[in-house]
Amino acid sequence: MKPRPLVFLSAFFFTCGLGPVRAANDGFETGLRGWRDLWTREPGRGALTLDRSTAHGGSVSVKIEHHGQRDWSFEPTDRQAVKPGDIFRLEAWVKADMGEGSVTLCATLLDEKGEAVDWSHGSRTTTRTAGWRRLESRFVIPEGVARMTPRMIGMGPLTVWLDDFKFEREGSLADLRPPDLPEALSVSNAALQVSLRTRDATLSVLDRRTGVTTTQVVDSRECLLTGASIESGAIRFKLLAIESGRDLAGIIGLDPERAEFTVEIKGEGSLDAPLHFPQPFHSRKGEYLVVPMNEGISYPVDDDSIHPMKLIAYGGHGICMAFWGVTDGGRGRMAILETPDDAAIELRRIDGLLDIRPEWQAQRGQFGYARRLRYVFFDRGGHVAIAKRYREHARKTGLFKTLAEKRKKNPNVDRLIGAVNVWCWDRDSVEIVTEMQAAGIDRILWSNRQSPEKLAVLNALGVLTSRYDIYQDVMDPANFPRLHGVHGDWTTAAWPKDIVIDRAGAWLHGWGVKGKEGEWFHCGVICDKRAPDYALARIGEELKTHSYRCRFIDTTTAAPWHECYSPEHPMTRTESKRWKMELLRQVSETHKLVTGCETGHDASVPFLHYFEGMMSLGPYRVPDAGRDMARIWTEVPERVAKFQLGHRYRLPLWELVYHDCVVAQWYWGDYNNKLPALWNKRDQFNALYATPPMFMFNRGQWRENRERFIRSYHDTCSTVRRVGYSEMTDHRFLTDDRDVQQSRFANGVTVTVNFDDKARELPDGSTMGAGVIKVVDR
Repeated sequence: MKPRPLVFLSAFFFTCGLGPVRAANDGFETGLRGWRDLWTREPGRGALTLDRSTAHGGSVSVKIEHHGQRDWSFEPTDRQAVKPGDIFRLEAWVKADMGEGSVTLCATLLDEKGEAVDWSHGSRTTTRTAGWRRLESRFVIPEGVARMTPRMIGMGPLTVWLDDFKFEREGSLADLRPPDLPEALSVSNAALQVSLRTRDATLSVLDRRTGVTTTQVVDSRECLLTGASIESGAIRFKLLAIESGRDLAGIIGLDPERAEFTVEIKGEGSLDAPLHFPQPFHSRKGEYLVVPMNEGISYPVDDDSIHPMKLIAYGGHGICMAFWGVTDGGRGRMAILETPDDAAIELRRIDGLLDIRPEWQAQRGQFGYARRLRYVFFDRGGHVAIAKRYREHARKTGLFKTLAEKRKKNPNVDRLIGAVNVWCWDRDSVEIVTEMQAAGIDRILWSNRQSPEKLAVLNALGVLTSRYDIYQDVMDPANFPRLHGVHGDWTTAAWPKDIVIDRAGAWLHGWGVKGKEGEWFHCGVICDKRAPDYALARIGEELKTHSYRCRFIDTTTAAPWHECYSPEHPMTRTESKRWKMELLRQVSETHKLVTGCETGHDASVPFLHYFEGMMSLGPYRVPDAGRDMARIWTEVPERVAKFQLGHRYRLPLWELVYHDCVVAQWYWGDYNNKLPALWNKRDQFNALYATPPMFMFNRGQWRENRERFIRSYHDTCSTVRRVGYSEMTDHRFLTDDRDVQQSRFANGVTVTVNFDDKARELPDGSTMGAGVIKVVDR
């Protein structure tokens, strides 16, 4: 194919002869003429004044003092007439202090009838700032909008100064679109034909194997295609990122043989707002989203009970593996985030159906490195094929290391395989362990710290001895007298020199603690660059007297990779990830401890042996699970039953990728006996996924429910022991309603579970009893 000439339009915004439209009196030098009074959701909780002692430009600013917990608004009196496709820029300088609230620059969009279409379009938000900070937003007016009101809004208690507020029209999409671009450009191989539509910068993919064409959602509000050509079998293109006014360059590269292609975009300069490109592919009824949230979940695209959400790719409370997928159970597609450190995914609802699009976030305020996404199309295999393609990616990128390999370096890893994780607060651990082992619970991970003497006895009994530890939160020692107690694992020496400083110059707030007078005090967050040194010293010294074989490190993989703006220890998210992994490497390799962490993320697979929380889906735990761990729930919250223990939603994505690499467990506030009404179902999931249970109890609870604990252990741990080092090769729904499911492992073991409360007929004509767990060796 002859290369087409590249057509390129510089990213310069024109006013097209109409002139900018500006807010009257945007510097407030002559007072508040042209502005409405301050509105607060809670009457009387805010005040607005002119401050002549503080200004960004000129000699005066607006000062807003808000003392309520809810929202407030400050806006001009006039509503600006606009047209779909108009490009507007908002700008304001703010200084925020003295409160925990936030302030947002945005616009309210109205239709012809004056009804709100969007209350906070193009929003830019900040919390407390170190001095003045510029907020800027650039956006396109969407269809159905006739008027716009720029405004400042806020939430919660905060004192904020506002100055140099302006908005202006900078052109329209119609003015900026090159007239001589071809309608579309295409590349193809034996499996796929990939086309780029130049009018709306969307992709269309024809799967030649199935004859199905999949197109993307049209959303012209963020990117305008300004040039495109075909060179050396790849589509090269230019984009204008409307919100930032930046030129971007991209390339679509089709794999010569596989049903895969990559999209890569590059840019320079600042990235003030996240970039969403490419747009999501249209979903179809009958499909379900495949989302690696913790262990994994599926969302039917037409299920209106699922709310839109954003999930970061750089921390355990997001997606724990860098992909997402869509399938009808056979055919499907996936996207792999090959540059996940500053990325997220957005679940949205378009025309009543859920879809997913990528979000590229700034690297310390800059576009930074090239961002890359890989699309893979499947003609069969469903969610299993999606997971197995990611397993291949994990091997290729160095994320893959098996438990068998880890056992060679630390034989104590074998004590983890098939061991129940026990959190028990009783002081006499030896007596309870002896009772458990006498009852046949012979493989135990004892997670609560012990004295040197008891550790020696437990180790002799074959227990994997562990204790809780953390290298994230540090409390200001000046607050100690006002607290009920001081946590023994707070790294007080880190305050204040080694804590994370955010972009606004404020220290990052971590775990909150209620004081003696009922007030809350927040810890700072230790910069990940500094954490390994503190861990090396603490653990090394303790192991001289305490013979632990294991250690649980809280929050490291649950918390996001942090950016730090401290001049002494600046850090990108990529560097944060590197230092987090170095901390875990020290624990597992330098100190030779079996190592666990909270929630989980696959960046840590080479360094860890287990995750507390991977089995628990973060958004669907019981309320306050992280603080009120010991509470036993006698009533089941709806979202817990529907999603957390919902066999029609859950998928074992983590097991299909990493079962033979890391042991997955429930969260410590979401354990097997947490909700007795769902205890059986948790055991069923543990058996099906071949993951061990977790118990939390005191002496009284152990003895009261002794037989139930024993049954839970035997229903699960014998299977885990059989297949603990084996790959999960398959997962199937044996009935259309997903009530009967089956998993297969590389060593020939098959586990079938009937989640239904009645007997079910299987495809082979056999019948399976209600609630039965069936394990078969090859």
